[in-house]
Amino acid sequence: MSQKAIDVFRSCIPLFTTLSDPARQDIILLLAEHESLSVGEIANTSSLSRPAISHHLKILKDNRLVQMERKGTMRFYSLALETSVSQLKALVDIVESDCMG
Repeated sequence: MSQKAIDVFRSCIPLFTTLSDPARQDIILLLAEHESLSVGEIANTSSLSRPAISHHLKILKDNRLVQMERKGTMRFYSLALETSVSQLKALVDIVESDCMG
């Protein structure tokens, strides 16, 4: 395996770690069904507390899976998957060329 393949794979580790948590998976799936939701709206669909939801949203935001928009005092979250999808496509491409070639 080339150093580039290793680097691409390792660059995806934070994304895989973020996506490995069921609570974050649930938030992503919920946001996929809505244009945007507030922390309260997300919490209303979950058994997790608002602070726990906020914690998971911060991790998702830090890993560029969601984006946040302020409207007055409210914060609304929506999916922002472009960067992650590009990262995963790069991984698939490098694995196909380096490992399956």
